[in-house]
Amino acid sequence: MLAAIHSLMTRTALAMAALAVAASAVAQPAAPAPPPAPDYSKVEIKTTKLSGNYYTLEGSGGMIGVLAGPDGVFMVDSQFAPLTEKIVAAIKAINPGPIRFLVNTHIHPDHTGGNENLGKLGVTILARDQLRARMAGGQRPAPAAALPTLTYNAPTTVNMNGEAVQLIPVPAAHTDGDTMIYFPTADVIMTGDFYRAVGYPFPDRNNGGSFKGLIDGLNAVITLAKPTTKIVAGHGPTVDRNAVAAHRDMAIAVREKVAALVKEGRTVEQVLAAKPTADLDAKVDPGGTSSERFLRALYADVGGK
Repeated sequence: MLAAIHSLMTRTALAMAALAVAASAVAQPAAPAPPPAPDYSKVEIKTTKLSGNYYTLEGSGGMIGVLAGPDGVFMVDSQFAPLTEKIVAAIKAINPGPIRFLVNTHIHPDHTGGNENLGKLGVTILARDQLRARMAGGQRPAPAAALPTLTYNAPTTVNMNGEAVQLIPVPAAHTDGDTMIYFPTADVIMTGDFYRAVGYPFPDRNNGGSFKGLIDGLNAVITLAKPTTKIVAGHGPTVDRNAVAAHRDMAIAVREKVAALVKEGRTVEQVLAAKPTADLDAKVDPGGTSSERFLRALYADVGGK
């Protein structure tokens, strides 16, 4: 009799456990499917002549700059690796000479992904010390051919094609390895992603970025630029210094709102619910960093817990 009762209890317990597992499976939503991989075969490279012998290339990822002339090609950023062949072809259509130098504005792969391919073609890669250290370190270090071979952490000039190209470090802004590039003869400044003409700003704290450094970088652009200077953003349309000033002022105003909410003891979810960018969302081009991502970065930056 006891054995029969024990058997019944065991079967009942197993059945209840099975029901619990089934209920748990029903309660857990399915993990979202990963976004489809970009089809780089369909990406076309758009070439725009901005000034004199300076051009931009748009494809998939950050903006590329090209200074062409008798000394060869000076290039800014490399986008994604699968696009290298198309990018090189677009550059050769501008100037058949060798691509001699590539400078990276910051570490993100939509700006450095083609480094290895270009390095294997004999291109000399330049970047900040901090950028090289991040690419060379971590759990998945970049191949040797992708790493900058010439590094700097102070203003550096490259003289070629009638330009004194100025590489200007921008400390701890979008990342800790940002560089602004100034072409004084062409009257062009390239910012990389510490200024993007689409979406909200984004200090990437995981890669050493900070809000203060980002604002300092925007101020440096505004100070350096003349009324005629073309400012090539990391993403989005080319603008003038007035647009950069408006972007800076917007970022500061939002930070002040977030800081006030944090001082009241609000959680990050409560800050998001307060919608401190509500009056701006319709005015900001949605093609870049979302307001939520910006607000979460600001919350951490001002000491939110």
